[in-house]
Amino acid sequence: MSILAIIAAFGGGVLGAYVGAVPAFIMTGVLALVGNLITAAGVSGDIAVGVMAFSSFVGPQVAFAGGVAAAAYARKVGKLKDGADLVTPLYSLSAPDVLVVGGVFGAIGYVISQLIGMTPLGGGMFGTDLPGITVVILGIAARLIFGETGLTGKYTGSGPRKYLTNVPQEAMMGLGIGIVVSGTAAMIVEAASAENSVINLDAALGAFPVVCFGFAAMTLVFTVAGTGVPGTHHIFLPAALGAVTGYKAFGLYGCLLGIVFGVAGSILGNFFGNTFNSYNDSHIDPPAFTIFLLTIVNSILAAVLIH
Repeated sequence: MSILAIIAAFGGGVLGAYVGAVPAFIMTGVLALVGNLITAAGVSGDIAVGVMAFSSFVGPQVAFAGGVAAAAYARKVGKLKDGADLVTPLYSLSAPDVLVVGGVFGAIGYVISQLIGMTPLGGGMFGTDLPGITVVILGIAARLIFGETGLTGKYTGSGPRKYLTNVPQEAMMGLGIGIVVSGTAAMIVEAASAENSVINLDAALGAFPVVCFGFAAMTLVFTVAGTGVPGTHHIFLPAALGAVTGYKAFGLYGCLLGIVFGVAGSILGNFFGNTFNSYNDSHIDPPAFTIFLLTIVNSILAAVLIH
């Protein structure tokens, strides 16, 4: 663990605060997409991906988590109306203390992700998405430190609280994304298997899940614009991971496993959103919750099925 990377992560957390958590995450998506497309083409995209997209620069565990915590703090001290507002650039508050909170959480996020990476969750049979699990941990911490609604929010509705809503719509979205991701994975396999193909299948499939993640993260541009487009990276990434695992375990038609992960990602994201991110005064990220859990499931399946 580099002290320089920790110092840089403080700056990454400030960045996430001053531009806003979601705009910072969109930058993550851009770098992840570009870097992994380059990697899939057989050229190293390590700087764009490893150094910038998922580390101290705009890694979700740094910039997004820093922006989330800064927004929660800003609400607590009366400088922001909604602590779950992840779109407003917090620079506009003219409050350096808010940016400092973002920086502190960014540095802590880097350290936590590195420490978790040293445990069984860092790889192997129980490997998970380190940025995702770190975003969840810091979101919970920010809620408990700065929030007033408790871990699952203060329910103010009438009748029983619903933890799953609009299930047919969520299932259909997950199904559609799972189909297109699984189909694309299968087309990559077929293209690489064609005579005279120059595609490196291992490199292409290795980069494919993060390409899907980057694409989904970039669509949040439309969310920020107020069009109503939902976040879908918790569907795209698990679907791609499942498709790759399915192919390696069962061959071409095993890519269809991505459909199962796509539907599961959509439903779980809805559940975590209703459970932790409704009736609340800060943000605990439902996609991150979904991604880190389904990544563990995928790792277990890969360990069991692939020999």
